[in-house]
Amino acid sequence: MKISPSRIAAFEILAKIEAEKSFSSVLLPIYEEKLEPKDRALCHELTLGSLRKQIYLDKLIEKLTNGKKLDSVIKVILRIALYQLIFLDKIPAHAAINDAVNLTQKAKKTSAKGFVNAILRRFAREKIELAFADEVEKISVETSHPKWLIEKWIGDFGLEETAALAAANNETPKLSFRYTVKTTDAIKKSLETENIQAEKKYLRELAENGKIYFQDEGSQIIGNAVELKENESFLDVCAAPGSKVTQIQNSKFKIQNLIVAGDLYWQRVKVLQENCVRQGAASVNVLQYDAENGLPFADECFDVVLVDAPCSRTGTIRHNPEIRYFLEKKDFEELQGKQLKILNNASKLIKSGGRIIYSTCSLEKEENEEVCRKFAAENSGFRPVAPNVSEKFLTEQGFARTFPQKDKMDGFFIAVFEKI
Repeated sequence: MKISPSRIAAFEILAKIEAEKSFSSVLLPIYEEKLEPKDRALCHELTLGSLRKQIYLDKLIEKLTNGKKLDSVIKVILRIALYQLIFLDKIPAHAAINDAVNLTQKAKKTSAKGFVNAILRRFAREKIELAFADEVEKISVETSHPKWLIEKWIGDFGLEETAALAAANNETPKLSFRYTVKTTDAIKKSLETENIQAEKKYLRELAENGKIYFQDEGSQIIGNAVELKENESFLDVCAAPGSKVTQIQNSKFKIQNLIVAGDLYWQRVKVLQENCVRQGAASVNVLQYDAENGLPFADECFDVVLVDAPCSRTGTIRHNPEIRYFLEKKDFEELQGKQLKILNNASKLIKSGGRIIYSTCSLEKEENEEVCRKFAAENSGFRPVAPNVSEKFLTEQGFARTFPQKDKMDGFFIAVFEKI
């Protein structure tokens, strides 16, 4: 029973995501490290492709099985096989089907081998068409986003923008990275070639040595929005894994600023510290604290504070497709309460004339504009100012937003308040 290593890896990753709500961004690097380049590429495609098409694939499975309730492991195996049959033209149908049957046995579901084989062979010979009750259901199924989330976005952004947003979330984002203080002129020159996106092994090696850092362009906009003058002190409140504080420290390394960063859990703090050292930003002072319940600093001791708040991460679905399946309607209001507490606690640390930057990687108004509205209402000593970003990202309310469907980058929100 020989099964492609790429399919075994993709199956194990997807089974863990299904059972444990794990994240593909965490699991993929672990599994891919053990694979040959060809298998690594297919594992990546099968994992993210199956996640991006999950609701669509499940609707097909439902129709093919007449709505039969399936074991979650069998459903994962069928998703992987159907994804190949529909979207990967270069893979022979018999290879996808045979490996699915063998995966069923490997997963100790031997009694289901005949069932899996029959379902996939039926799909291979029949034309299966799906019907939709309305346009909302069509968008939901074809782009594989929960119906309630599509309905919410239609209320926030309109039908046309929602359709474009959901489609953009399923596009493969290009690799985005930035330089660090360790990036030499020779490396910069090598990275200027047109086909550098294809040199993934070279890029990974540079990243592992801290000579570049993978960071979406939307995330980089937040770091660039933090303006530090000479001798101003800076705190990154929710800093892990360290993408923004290292970006800020690296860009200001010639200025002798006090730069502090911290997070809640020790494991996240450890990752933050390792990232700072790897990128040559070891001068960042790293701490552990619970920002929701108070910060271990005196009032009015920082000039600039960044609150890149814990959020639903709906702006990053392009990179983390499984997020859409983990969310519930109640999450946005619950997160808003946490975000507001952290923002209020952080605001106590701002000196007169200092600035607090609030950001999320969420698309939701509850986590963005609503948090800012409530903060402004409770803190008359602060006034909103326009973020330091390109004018095209500014909103009518004076905040900044990026959107996957408009800007070809993840969705981020930025607001800046100055202490009067």
